[in-house]
Amino acid sequence: MSRAFVNEDNAAAQVNQPVERQISAQTNYVTQRGLAQLHDQVASLQAQYSEQNALGDDADKQRMAEIERDLRYFNQRLQSAQVVSVTPANDRVQIGSWVTFADEDNTEQRMQLVGEDQADAGSQLINWASPLGKALLGASVGDEVTWKRPVGDVVIEVVRIEADD
Repeated sequence: MSRAFVNEDNAAAQVNQPVERQISAQTNYVTQRGLAQLHDQVASLQAQYSEQNALGDDADKQRMAEIERDLRYFNQRLQSAQVVSVTPANDRVQIGSWVTFADEDNTEQRMQLVGEDQADAGSQLINWASPLGKALLGASVGDEVTWKRPVGDVVIEVVRIEADD
């Protein structure tokens, strides 16, 4: 058999392999809730893998490869997780804090600074390392900070800081 045929077979097998999920270079700070969500995600993926594995020859090999990839990612995220605790009496924005801020038009928004895997803008959960998170981190009530956005910078004022509820 020609070596070219062997390489083509290997290349065809690799095409079906899912692209690995990239691990962020930023420190993996998580809230207690974020850590619980990571554990839940791993448990869910393990259950899905077991279900596929139980199907034997009828298992969806592509789906199993995707689950294995996701398990590698979330297990690594669990191993690197650094849980942060919000100090209720702290007068500065920290990871886990709920922050209410007002823009130049006095329109208020309330967000919680969380870890990367917990971030969900639709639920007002923002990554602490995002432009908004960086602007707010360490600020106190009454501080004005600059939120650097792609569409232009905006000055916002911290109105209220609350511990994780």
